[in-house]
Amino acid sequence: MPNSSQDTGAGFSRRTLLSAGGALAVGGTLGMGQASAAPAAGPAADADVIVVGSGLAGLVATSELAAAGRRVLLLDQEPEASLGGQAFWSLGGLFLIDSPEQRTAGIKDSLELARNDWFNTAGFDRGVDNPLGEDYWAKRWADAYLEFAAAEKRNWLHGLGVRWVPIVGWAERGGMLADGPGNSVPRFHLTLGTGPGVMEPFEKLVRDQHAKGNVYFRFRHQVDGFLTSGGAVTGVRGSVLAHSTAARGTPSSRVKVGDFELRAPMVIVTSGGIGGNQELVRRNWPSRLGAPPTRMITGVPAHVDGRMLGITEQAGARVVNRDRMWHYTEGMANHTPIWPGHGIRVLAAPSSLWVDATGRRFPAPGMPSYDTLGTLELIKRSGHDYSWFVLNKRIIDKEFVLSGSEQNPELTAKNLIAYLASRLLNSTPPPVKAFMDKGEDFVIANALPELVAGMNRLTGSNLINLDFLRRQITLRDGQVDNPFTKDSQIMGIRNSLAYSGDSLARTAPLHKILDPAAGPLIAIRMNILTRKTLGGLQTDLSGRVLGANGQPIPGLYAAGEVAGFGGGGVHGYRALEGTFLGGCLFSGRQAGRAAAREGA
Repeated sequence: MPNSSQDTGAGFSRRTLLSAGGALAVGGTLGMGQASAAPAAGPAADADVIVVGSGLAGLVATSELAAAGRRVLLLDQEPEASLGGQAFWSLGGLFLIDSPEQRTAGIKDSLELARNDWFNTAGFDRGVDNPLGEDYWAKRWADAYLEFAAAEKRNWLHGLGVRWVPIVGWAERGGMLADGPGNSVPRFHLTLGTGPGVMEPFEKLVRDQHAKGNVYFRFRHQVDGFLTSGGAVTGVRGSVLAHSTAARGTPSSRVKVGDFELRAPMVIVTSGGIGGNQELVRRNWPSRLGAPPTRMITGVPAHVDGRMLGITEQAGARVVNRDRMWHYTEGMANHTPIWPGHGIRVLAAPSSLWVDATGRRFPAPGMPSYDTLGTLELIKRSGHDYSWFVLNKRIIDKEFVLSGSEQNPELTAKNLIAYLASRLLNSTPPPVKAFMDKGEDFVIANALPELVAGMNRLTGSNLINLDFLRRQITLRDGQVDNPFTKDSQIMGIRNSLAYSGDSLARTAPLHKILDPAAGPLIAIRMNILTRKTLGGLQTDLSGRVLGANGQPIPGLYAAGEVAGFGGGGVHGYRALEGTFLGGCLFSGRQAGRAAAREGA
């Protein structure tokens, strides 16, 4: 199989070299000599389409283009080791509607119910009916995505070899009224193989097309701007970065060794969001949540830097919903970091007691697995940037799943039997045990006084009062034996145990946190963890990037997180989970197919 070092010349295809008049204008020195001067009619194209960003959306778009016979240049500022982008590190959850897995579990789902859940969660309110409104195309993308998730999505992926864990997860349960945010039923389908299991079929398609000479990789090519002619985008220009042997996810150098210009009649931007750039996160932090956090940990590699958002905006693109973002509230500092400030999210079931920095229990919806944005609002109102889970070993053994492919080795290796065994045996999963042993946010003790002392020692404060926290826990525990409880979390645990999937694999039997038989006690400092950009480049349903006047910019497309997963914000204010990879799949496919049609 050819690799990028076998491609001919400085960023152009062999087919172009062999075509009549195929002299190319490529600026700067790429270490392979200068191309001959372009003919008087203008520079020839280096490809039919240039795709900027080799994450999941870029791979999907490229695979669609190449399958349609288009010649594609796939650019990325990172080395080849990072092909696939953030998708590689993800847990691989996918949002599906009325799937066979749901029906087998007795879950009654429908497109109508999912649409109600989506729109109640999204809260679109910015010019939904105005073609120039920020939510105009976002709402239309949401409708299109829901149709996709209810029909073609599973069959399409299944045909590519993707498979799922038979137990459907219940994320973002809401915890409010029927017309509030959240999933009414479990819809989170864990991919066998986690994020790599979603990414690999498209990587294979792209590499196969590369072997056929239809796709050419240009790693270490950092785009700094667009080439334009007559108001249309005609290519990209940028910096060639020094060769890097950086391992996947680790920072690579930004040493510049040359310049480049590459031309094509169409460019698709699939460069990701801003989650690795805390400065940009703080600059766009929503005022409705108060001041941005002083301390956050980072859920994505440093190369998720948001550069292309600003660069594309400078080319006339419209960026919408900048203040909508998705940051998790259950982040732990990684004991073995891969990227700077590396944090891991806990996907917890409902049993842990969630308290603020002073030990005060959060009201609904401040319960694990219920409402990410709602809990973020509660944390920010507390005046502190962190909170605490208080639980015990029985809860952590049954209920803790760590987000990330590397934190789920059996599942990532597609060993379903070993994965299910780890969930059903009620023993501490090894990745969780590693955090208990080495995680800087953990306090473990046999008695509550010792636990509180450790919590205060960890934060260097005396914010947690032993008697106050004991009262919070004792009042909660007192409701366990009450079948007529008024405690919404106890109700939620019972509701969770009524679902066979949670009862089998995700929720500990209802018990008292202070039960000595369930110990030792555990407290975990939960940090705000940066992750997803919900706003972005506004696009129509073909993925064409729109300008300030609401009209498409000729030759310019976008997909994935840089486009708010479609339309500049398909999720609105908050997500139902399992929808980020799915948004990359759908928007990448839409843009790839539309660009292929345009170039026909």
